[in-house]
Amino acid sequence: MNRSQLKRSRILRMAFTDTRPGDKEETFILRATKIGLVVTLYWFVSISMVFLNNDLLDNKDLDAPVFITFFQCVVSVGLCLLMNFLANFCPGYVDFPTLKFDLRVSREMLPLTIVFISMITFNNLCLKHVGVAFYTVGRSLSTVFNVLLSYTVLKQSTSLYAVLCCGVILGGFWLGVDQESVAGSLSWTGVIFGVVASLCVSLNAIYTKKVLPVVDGNIWKLSFYNNLNASVLFIPLMVILGEFKSLFEFERLTDLHFWGMMTLGGVFGFAIGYVTGLQIKFTSPLTHNVSGTAKSCAQTVLAVVYWASDKSLLWWTSNMMVLGGSCAYTWVKGLEMKKEQVPVDAQITNTEKTKDDPGV
Repeated sequence: MNRSQLKRSRILRMAFTDTRPGDKEETFILRATKIGLVVTLYWFVSISMVFLNNDLLDNKDLDAPVFITFFQCVVSVGLCLLMNFLANFCPGYVDFPTLKFDLRVSREMLPLTIVFISMITFNNLCLKHVGVAFYTVGRSLSTVFNVLLSYTVLKQSTSLYAVLCCGVILGGFWLGVDQESVAGSLSWTGVIFGVVASLCVSLNAIYTKKVLPVVDGNIWKLSFYNNLNASVLFIPLMVILGEFKSLFEFERLTDLHFWGMMTLGGVFGFAIGYVTGLQIKFTSPLTHNVSGTAKSCAQTVLAVVYWASDKSLLWWTSNMMVLGGSCAYTWVKGLEMKKEQVPVDAQITNTEKTKDDPGV
């Protein structure tokens, strides 16, 4: 009787603990709670940032989307410097890399910065013209461009299942465009901006991998130099587009509420990098992608409910095709990565067996 009770208690303890070598035992419930809080935080920051940017960009009195993006980059640089100061002032409490401006690093980051500027500018322009409800579909071709660029630039082939997933996404995109046209709310300008933004997202991922060694693989240093370079490069762009004129004619230029919303947008822009890394850390890259897809679905539903929009069944079908295709692509790529790791693991195991057993 005592033995069976001991066995039961051991099984329960194993089921509700997550033990790793060198780590203290952590209960399953505690770990699940942490993951739930991190995912919730990611959803909150990401969705809030999209709605806030849409509100700022939809301002009829201020037609200056590049200035709004520029200001958010300046806020990100300021927050990086603040975190650097706090890390030096309170070592052990704040973990942040030491930032010291290096002109050579800044120069080597320029190709990525140009892609980064294009990405966030076209991203915001797409959001400005299509709104939050259609934003998921309008910006849905990033996965398709990932496959195309992997094949043309990196010479990496893609499986048939992954290509089929891309086909579903493309079908959902075209159906969504068609349904927006039927509803009379289609903005071809917004669609074009969305396609270009999707291309820039894919290019940004490629260039980020390329320049990460320049900043010792530290994502915060990369963010600092990227936003600093962008802040400087945005100034001549604003001059060319005549946004300073629009800014000086803006009646709410001294309105504290406006600047508060602008600053909050910059804080969310800075925070999204942190919560993204946090979600990947507590889950996995695969789970992060699935979470991002689910977040997009929730974001679309919230936008439709908030603005009390009347959408057709085919419109919802286009969104489900885009989200379903994206989720399926993530799942397929995850399986492919696992299959690639199996032969390597088997090879290591065989090598270890050979070393341990002289008779083999």
